[in-house]
Amino acid sequence: MLRRRPTAPSSALSLALAGAGTISVIHGLAAAAAGLPVVAVASSSAERAAERAGQLGARVSPFAELPAGAGAVVVSTPPAERVGHALHALRAGAAVLVEKPMAATLAAADALVEAADAGGVVVYGENLAFSPLVSRAVAMAAELGPLRYIEVRTLSPAPDRGELPGPSWGGGTLLDLGVHAVGAVLLLAGDDEPVEALARLSSPPGQAVDDEAEVRIRFASGLEARIESSWRHPDALWDLQASSATGVVRADLLPVPALERDGQPVALPADEPGVEPHLWRLGYVEQLRALDRARAGGPATVGARFGRRALELVCAAYASAGSGAAVPLPFSGPRDRTPLELWRG
Repeated sequence: MLRRRPTAPSSALSLALAGAGTISVIHGLAAAAAGLPVVAVASSSAERAAERAGQLGARVSPFAELPAGAGAVVVSTPPAERVGHALHALRAGAAVLVEKPMAATLAAADALVEAADAGGVVVYGENLAFSPLVSRAVAMAAELGPLRYIEVRTLSPAPDRGELPGPSWGGGTLLDLGVHAVGAVLLLAGDDEPVEALARLSSPPGQAVDDEAEVRIRFASGLEARIESSWRHPDALWDLQASSATGVVRADLLPVPALERDGQPVALPADEPGVEPHLWRLGYVEQLRALDRARAGGPATVGARFGRRALELVCAAYASAGSGAAVPLPFSGPRDRTPLELWRG
């Protein structure tokens, strides 16, 4: 049973990190910018836990002892472990921010949605949902009237993590990188519901996971969206555009931020003084502030249900790539299989 949501004031929030991989560096920097102290770090690697804790002035903690006195836990362990760590923190009375993707299977995502519905504070860690640039683009797109087409690209070199995510991760570029694009598409589409996904995935010989993906999504209104995600691009290139019968909105996120409406430049949202621009523009700081507000009793505006919607679309895309045919949404396939298993069988 989950404990009653704590009512501690927002300013009292402290964080524990479940996971000490690369993204935990970003979370640590964002926490400092947001004024939220990190008090504990847990990792399956004692060396990484000690390194990250030393950098943040925190202490090393076993997973079983989290939240280790913190009011919230940021979960960035491998996808198959995330829901277990999140549920453990929720049962201890802490709020959680769960990195994207929220889980490795829809069955695990269902369990976290159930916990959130029962009163647990869960924020889905799609940082683009908290990006001032993306928020401005979404607001501008809403002014265009009914959208007809959305395109989002997340292209980058292969991950520099010692090795690419393997089968235990649950998927490749679409699950790891393309889920950002999925989140952006859902934000731009608003209340319009996706009804079908058609995908093409590819991987080089000898590699189990996908390193290039193209997904086409059809929505109930007739809106069509295209997602392109790749680990084959020499440089990071993230952008999005949305169009209607009356206009077009475009946003460049990486490498150089820019915003346009009907081909004309639009002033970018102002950076927050004293905050590293990359952390601010990509939403990492505001994401933790949203966790702070949710912990204090405010709404989790991008919560567990949004995370499950994103994963459901990803699962449908992998299943489509496996069958070679479009897959209807809501997804009715097996909920206990990872996206990679839905593709490779």
